[in-house]
Amino acid sequence: MGMKSSELVIPFLGALQASISVLITILFGVLTAQYGLLSNKAAKEVSKMTVRMFQPALLIYKVGSELHQGTAIRYVPILIWAIVYSLISMGIGTLATRAFKLPSWVTPAFTFNNTTSLPLLLIQSLSVTGILDAIILDGDTSSSAIDRAESYFLVNAMVSNSLTFALGPRLLRPGEEDASDDEDDKDDSGQNEGDGNQQEDNVESGQQSEDLTHEPLIDEETSLLPRRIVRRSNRAERVVYQKGGKYWDRLPPWSQDALDILYAFLNAPLIGAMIGAIIGLTPPLHRWFFNEQNEGGYLNAWLTSSIKNVGDLFASTQIIVVGVKLSQSLRKMKNGEESGNVPWTSMVAVTFTRIFLWPAISIPLIWVLATKTGVLDADPMLWFAMMLMPTGPPAMILAALADVSGSPEIEKMAIAKFLTISYAITPLICFAVVGSLKACEAATGK
Repeated sequence: MGMKSSELVIPFLGALQASISVLITILFGVLTAQYGLLSNKAAKEVSKMTVRMFQPALLIYKVGSELHQGTAIRYVPILIWAIVYSLISMGIGTLATRAFKLPSWVTPAFTFNNTTSLPLLLIQSLSVTGILDAIILDGDTSSSAIDRAESYFLVNAMVSNSLTFALGPRLLRPGEEDASDDEDDKDDSGQNEGDGNQQEDNVESGQQSEDLTHEPLIDEETSLLPRRIVRRSNRAERVVYQKGGKYWDRLPPWSQDALDILYAFLNAPLIGAMIGAIIGLTPPLHRWFFNEQNEGGYLNAWLTSSIKNVGDLFASTQIIVVGVKLSQSLRKMKNGEESGNVPWTSMVAVTFTRIFLWPAISIPLIWVLATKTGVLDADPMLWFAMMLMPTGPPAMILAALADVSGSPEIEKMAIAKFLTISYAITPLICFAVVGSLKACEAATGK
């Protein structure tokens, strides 16, 4: 049976709209840098903020609102599927990087695809066109189905991001310790502690001297808290650190290694998802956070809405940072300087794997699980989301990963160019979208 041209054109237009939306947002990032509104240093700090504040807030809202005791079981296959396809992708990326002698950053580009901003934009674009109505069951509404799809993609994103920041630094800089971000944090904390000690010394000397004209140096690093609180907090921090170090040294090596591995997976997005899960699975908390005011939702109007507003900043802010990095690369290219090299073999290999290979694997696999087993919940939107989860260009969070891993600026600019090219050809995922829709329609008997 032939396929009508409209059945391909509408998904293509939806994918094209999502791709153009991403590219225009990147353009805003380029303009932001060109007009001096955001420096490279500030962009790095904003990049960290998107991962450590905006995304956890988004996960708290989305996971908490969609997850409750009646729907928790449907998220288990997503967790398993996200881990499985990520590890397989990492194996493919490692082999390809070694076989073709590609840069080390290509391995995480293979491993981690865009599981947040692009799927959310794609779902929104497809919902506007009405193409998703074909897989919405009777009695269901379009808005609730879209909300479920977004929560499915966000749970997948939580797993992907946990793996990204646990395994990504090792893939990005193999053979080296990822200490740059920790060193920055230590430097910052050390500087703050130094400021506190300096203030403490100044206070004590001021108490012993009648000359009160000498005040401690005040700059942007000076704590805004009263000096008495700064002294006590610094003292408490030192005591906790010393006692913790003693307990750590008493642990056997195998337990230290195990705790190191667990700590690597403990990141802000995972914590946000865990908080959302606790809220969702606890009926009183779910009612307080997400019900209407007259139905017991006492936190909805002020706390939940605030968390949602912060979370909504994640996708666009992250993409703007990529635009800032791209602007720096373009400026260096114009001046004839080194701006980062993107091997064409890496572009072809990653595109083939994510746009064609994974849909060819995921679509029939999920169709079999949906129709021949009882593993998956009877929700076509769940099937559709799982079919598309391994599909799509590399994750924008690669730029944030390069920042927190302390990668050289040349490498960051190469990643920015690679991401821009990848999103320019993103409309190719229309074939995966059509295949997933048709498979879901066949599974539902429509």
